[in-house]
Amino acid sequence: MDAHPDDWLADTRTSYDRVADSYAAQMREALARAPFARAALNAFTEAVRDGGGGPVADVGCGPGHVTAYLGSSGLDVFGIDLSPAMIEAARREHPGLRFEVGTMTALELAHASLAGLLAFWSLVHVPDDAIPVVLQEFRRVLRPEGRLLLGFHAGDRSRLKTEGYGGHPMKVFVHRRTPERMGEWLSDAGFVVESRIMTELDTAHPGAIVFARRDIGLREG
Repeated sequence: MDAHPDDWLADTRTSYDRVADSYAAQMREALARAPFARAALNAFTEAVRDGGGGPVADVGCGPGHVTAYLGSSGLDVFGIDLSPAMIEAARREHPGLRFEVGTMTALELAHASLAGLLAFWSLVHVPDDAIPVVLQEFRRVLRPEGRLLLGFHAGDRSRLKTEGYGGHPMKVFVHRRTPERMGEWLSDAGFVVESRIMTELDTAHPGAIVFARRDIGLREG
């Protein structure tokens, strides 16, 4: 069951506006407990630097904990999130960094303006039919050979989440994808998949991390 295509963005925005403060509190120490996520972020940082550096967008940044981690490594990083309340929390938690309200379906960024982009567990509420649109938008704003890092829930099921992060009401679908399915979407969108990693396989909520780069062999659309 999928959310109506006209509703999922609004439902996601409203849900995360409601939980922003409690979510921010839970995420403050999240990376300290996630060694594999930190390793992936470090590898992404190195890849961006090896490519010459440049601006990096953390799309679906939430309260900015991942943005801040990358910023502490010296990357020129900024965050974008659909939820205005999340952006307020991010600015409050990390006042030295740049955060903007925006949607991954229509980024207000110039063509080929980014050296890197990550969507770290922020594609989980995007319905299947919108994933190609989002990935094409990611490709549009990345420069040739620009680096992409995706993290997401692994699996092949979806469920409706009606509350979370302190018991606040929510209305978002949580979609689990296999790395293979995500790899197919990425290839179709004009990316080269470089690595796929599974994490936390011994838990009820395994994750997947995919490294990719923008293919320079495809003609611009």
